[in-house]
Amino acid sequence: MQVISAEHVYRICAWGDLMGALAKAHAGPKPLVERTAIVHDNDGVTETYINIPAWIPGTAFASKITTVLPRNPARFDGIPAIQALVTLFDGDTGSPRAVIDGTSLTYVKTAADSALGSQLLSLPDANVLTLVATGGLAPFIVAAHQAARPSINKVIVWGRRAEQAARVAGDLRGCGIDAEPAEDLEQAVRQADIVSCATSSTQPLVKGNWLKSGAHLDLIGSYTPQMRECDDRAVMRARLFVDSRWFAVEKAGDLGIPMSQGVITADDVEADLFDLCGKGYPVNRQPQDITLFKNGGGAHLDLFTAMFIADRYEAENV
Repeated sequence: MQVISAEHVYRICAWGDLMGALAKAHAGPKPLVERTAIVHDNDGVTETYINIPAWIPGTAFASKITTVLPRNPARFDGIPAIQALVTLFDGDTGSPRAVIDGTSLTYVKTAADSALGSQLLSLPDANVLTLVATGGLAPFIVAAHQAARPSINKVIVWGRRAEQAARVAGDLRGCGIDAEPAEDLEQAVRQADIVSCATSSTQPLVKGNWLKSGAHLDLIGSYTPQMRECDDRAVMRARLFVDSRWFAVEKAGDLGIPMSQGVITADDVEADLFDLCGKGYPVNRQPQDITLFKNGGGAHLDLFTAMFIADRYEAENV
């Protein structure tokens, strides 16, 4: 059994290769999946303990155990809000194959999932990315979106805490990226060709009326029915896509809340990545279309990513 560290995960997961692997996996058999989440309100901050298994019979099993403690970065130096461990088992024998650092796998998987959505849905000449995120995932989102859309030449960063947005923008500039913090979220969204959100908000942040013609809205943060990052107007204006119907439609509030209120229906979701990558769903995007991609995550993505990592790691260490 291999023990694969975060260092190895980051080295193995070149964005183009990982996005290609995810696209190929979505064209194959659908895994069996499940998800359990224990949610705790800690003085107004949602903390979550998540267990998500996936199984492609005859191919592989994987389980990811995740803790989400949003206060960690402010309380402890160097400890992220999201930490996880992934176990991968052989699909034929059931024998343990690898234990993989789950925090790094979650970062690269989540960012690559959204980047694949952008590659399939956003305008090919997108220039401005507005990032509504200041946590540990933020730089991975930017790097993955730039891999999907190399035309991105400016990043605007907004966060509830201005100093955090300034820090993320500064770190991005240190990597050679033209990045600046924004104090006004509305103006930051109105400028954007792509808006990517990764927050723990339970109230809409991005308003649909702010989205310009042709914009692509990437929603990552919401993972419970109570959480949402955009308002009803955004889902009404946009063409709706998800990474999977299992985890992105009803289990996350971005679409689940407006669906429960009759603003949209499940039929308004045009396609998921299985439809887009496996069934060749014709997007036929028009320049004025606003597209929304809900990144719901899920066990199948952890399984696909773990298989990719383990295959590459074993090939390197034969």
